[in-house]
Formats: sequence, structure tokens, C-alpha cells
Amino acid sequence: MNGKSLPSATPEQVHAQMDHLIALGIVAQHDIAQRLGLNVTDLTCLGFILEAAEEPLSAGDLAQRANLTTGAITGVVTRLERAGYAHRRSDPADRRRVRVVADENAAARVFEVYGPNHRRLAALFATYGPEEIAVLSDWFTRAADIMRTSLDEVRQDGSAT
Repeated sequence: MNGKSLPSATPEQVHAQMDHLIALGIVAQHDIAQRLGLNVTDLTCLGFILEAAEEPLSAGDLAQRANLTTGAITGVVTRLERAGYAHRRSDPADRRRVRVVADENAAARVFEVYGPNHRRLAALFATYGPEEIAVLSDWFTRAADIMRTSLDEVRQDGSAT
């Protein structure tokens, strides 16, 4: 960390710290969603819509990214439309297909709430060197894969082994 020495930690301690971060993140997402007039699932989907930016997602793509059924996405998009965060657009290549796009003011509305946290995290990431950022990126990517596998297991048979 740019010449700073770090305290040692065991894998168990890091796992506990991660669990605490996830728990705090869940509570924060709930509160942020509420402040924006959404539920957590809708906020999560809005994040994917905003991330897609100039490449609007199909309802199926959004369902896949959010790990939801296409039926559930229909309700999500309807609620996001009602709240003024997104709207449906016909796919120019296939009129039967629908794309979900963010309202032009959606990003600003969301960033108004998320902005301070994003700035603090950017400052934190700036304290790490390129190699450390690469390790963090690798860890988050691989941990997300593990979480997807666990989610699939829970959904399939109710057991997470």
C-alpha cells in the first residue's frame, strides 16, 4: 500500500470482515433504495441499466445480470418506469424485442445519493498501487463467481455446500 505496512490477518479474520461489509452493504442498499423510492431489487436493476449506458439491455439481459426471471423483470421495469428512472424502448433491429434504457436524469438522481460514498471509495482505491488494485479486482471477480454458484445452489435445492 504505497510503502505502508499492513497488519497481518488470518483468512478467518478477513472472512469475518467481508461478512460485516456485506451486511453493512445490505442495510445501506435498503436505505438508499428507500430514499430513492425503490426497493432493493429495483435499485440493483437500475444499477445494471445505468452501467449499460449507451448499450441498452434487453429485458432478458437484465434478468440474467440480476439473477431474476424474465417475469420478475417485467415488474421491475414497470416500477422503474413509474418512478421515472427507466423506460422501455423497442429494439430497432427487432420490434418484438424490448430494450430498457435509463431516463436522462436517472444517473444524476442516483449519484446524488451515492456520490459521497463513491468519492470516499475512489480515495481509498487511490491509496493502493496498480498491482494491489489488480489483486483486488481479481478477488472481487472470483468472489462474485463463488457467490453466483452459491446462489444457484440455494435456488436449485435449498442447500449451499
